Amino acid sequence: MAMEDQEKLLTEAMNQVKKNAFEMKTCLDNNKLMDALKYASNMLCELRTSLLSPKSYYELYMNISDQLQHLEQFLIEEFQKGKKISELYELVQYAGNIVPRLYLLVTVGMVYIKAKEGSRRDILRDLVEMCRGVQHPLRGLFLRNYLLQCSRNQLPDGSTQGEQDGNVHDSIQFIEQNFSEMNKLWVRMQHQGHTREKERREKERLELRILVGTNLVRLAQLEGLDIGIYQKEVLPNVMEQVIKCRDAIAQEYLMECVIQVFPDEFHLQTLNLFLKSCADLQDTVNVKGIIIALIDRLAAYAHRSDSGGIPADIKLFDIFSQEVTLVIQGRAAMPVEDVVALYASLVNLALKCYPTRIDYVSKTLGCCLEAFKKRDISKIDSSNPVYKELIRLLKVPIETYEDTLTVLKLENFPDLFELFVFQGRRALSLFLVQTIVDRDCIIPSSEEAEQLFKLISPLLVNQPDQPKEPEEDDDFVEEQWLVGRLVHLLKASSPDQQYGTLIAVRKQFGAGGDKRIAHTLPPLVFAAYKLVKQYSTLQQEDDKWDKKCEKIFQFCLQMTNALTKVKPDMAQHLFLQGALMADQINSETIAYEFITQALSLSEEESSDLRSQQATITLIIGTVEHMKCLGEDNHATLRTNCAQASARLLKKPDQCRAVLTSAHLFWSGKVAGTELKDGKKVLDCIKRSGKFAQQCMEEVVQAQLFVELLNSCILFAHKGNDEVASTLTQLFDKVKEAVKALQPGEESDQIRKHFENTLEYIRNTPNHFGLSV
Repeated sequence: MAMEDQEKLLTEAMNQVKKNAFEMKTCLDNNKLMDALKYASNMLCELRTSLLSPKSYYELYMNISDQLQHLEQFLIEEFQKGKKISELYELVQYAGNIVPRLYLLVTVGMVYIKAKEGSRRDILRDLVEMCRGVQHPLRGLFLRNYLLQCSRNQLPDGSTQGEQDGNVHDSIQFIEQNFSEMNKLWVRMQHQGHTREKERREKERLELRILVGTNLVRLAQLEGLDIGIYQKEVLPNVMEQVIKCRDAIAQEYLMECVIQVFPDEFHLQTLNLFLKSCADLQDTVNVKGIIIALIDRLAAYAHRSDSGGIPADIKLFDIFSQEVTLVIQGRAAMPVEDVVALYASLVNLALKCYPTRIDYVSKTLGCCLEAFKKRDISKIDSSNPVYKELIRLLKVPIETYEDTLTVLKLENFPDLFELFVFQGRRALSLFLVQTIVDRDCIIPSSEEAEQLFKLISPLLVNQPDQPKEPEEDDDFVEEQWLVGRLVHLLKASSPDQQYGTLIAVRKQFGAGGDKRIAHTLPPLVFAAYKLVKQYSTLQQEDDKWDKKCEKIFQFCLQMTNALTKVKPDMAQHLFLQGALMADQINSETIAYEFITQALSLSEEESSDLRSQQATITLIIGTVEHMKCLGEDNHATLRTNCAQASARLLKKPDQCRAVLTSAHLFWSGKVAGTELKDGKKVLDCIKRSGKFAQQCMEEVVQAQLFVELLNSCILFAHKGNDEVASTLTQLFDKVKEAVKALQPGEESDQIRKHFENTLEYIRNTPNHFGLSV
């Protein structure tokens, strides 16, 4: 029926309800009970319709239920005034139509129970029996739901109440009988009408399923229900009803209801019965989903801090492992992805309930691998439904173990890992590495490092099934950075073992080709430098520490040389860092070797003009910082730095670099003592001034002169008398250059720079002999 027709029918019914409800309440206000019952019956006749959809019928039912509360409240007040409800209970049974009759009977019956004029147990039994009179599925379901809702606070819930009231066993019998009848009505809906309307009927049934499930909720809410009663009485009867109905939709929903509504402690004591019932369900039932729901619930229970955990006498993993095996064997047509999902849930159970039993997880992974072999599955790509489930299965231990490296101890994990095509292996490798890095998991030995890097080989080396990709995209770079971060987690128990680990990792990284080592070798070099520092603290304990350090520097030199062709700027920094590290352990030979390598590389590889100046400045700064160099080596280096500065292409670069090299002749250290060679410093300043003078642009020239003046003031402040004697001449030249500047933004900046310099000079006691 069209949506418009449904709305029209519902509107007409609602109008009739509104009209009769008004008349009913008017009669009640005038104390005309019999007339009120007549209008209530007329109102309830609207529920006799078969034309409304379940959704529309529900709206009508809820409206009428609200109106019946007025009648119930009136009857309660009448009972409190002394009126006999038993007479009215008999009277309403003579209503003309069965649907209105039973709704009125339930309404009056609840007041009858509250009045305590009759046996509560007998009245409830009478009501649930008489509801059999409505066998139309939709009308019957809502009638029985009304009975269940009205009686929710009237059910006897104790174990020792009076004989008339009954006890919890009577309540269980009442609810189970109502549940049984409602389930039959619900299942019967499937078999009414033409076969072409099957999908519509299934949709309607799913909309009504909560009406049936509410019975199980009421059972679970009974305070008198304990594990013993549940085990001997409730669950066997419920399971019998579920299996006997032989309807897949009902069985699947009701099994899930049982799992959700009853306490975890009850499930633990009734596992065998519940799981045995799973095997008796229809073949089309999603048994996988039912078992997974139960496993996940019990796993979460075991993991909760307020639970007592799994009792020692219940071998939970063994029970579920056996059941999962039987289900898979008994359902040959079960999709492979469902098989994997079952094993994933079983792994989750093992990890939550038995976190120390690695063998349980390994056993489950082995069973999963065997299932793939039986079905002749050797490779799984992303289009395969199994792909998503297997990814989820292998992620469970990675996410759950606090020490993520525990996955390396799992048998069959690598074999399952290898079932994926390249994209899957790569994605899982990234997830594993990201988890290890996020948790700062320590990699304590070369063996574990080799195992890990073998597992994540899709990130380290080209794979046979790897598709051709762009030369180097952002994703690739981020992957390699992530791999590089693993190096900082390599922490062996001794320096010697750490060195062995670094060598093993170097072999793994070296196989990745130039594109990868550009990102993975630098952190390895820094880890090696860190190891040098560690050895230097063991001089008193290890008489071979210096030899070991020398071997590490050779190791670093070899890696850095490998980087000179693929990433020369990084190699430059690593050479200089190596020189500084050698300086810290007072090894002049090694320090000199690393500095000369950096100087040679700067002349070979620095094609970018800006990079040339930055590189020479970095080298000069490194040499100035060092303390271990003797006179011969230092003289060679400072001379080469000055010459390299003068060989730069552009005059401004020459000026600035030569000026920077002047510091080598003043604060550069030979055997730890500063040179303070004022004459050489002055020579550098004069040479720098010549380069500045040769610049054709006035703005550039003025800027260089201001920088030159600031450097001279610095040297004069440090006590360089030779430079101090030339300050006046340079100062006058700078004033002229600044004064000659044309207006403009750059000129303003230079003037500001010069004014700041003048302010500093004025605040100096003797003004460096300058007239400011």
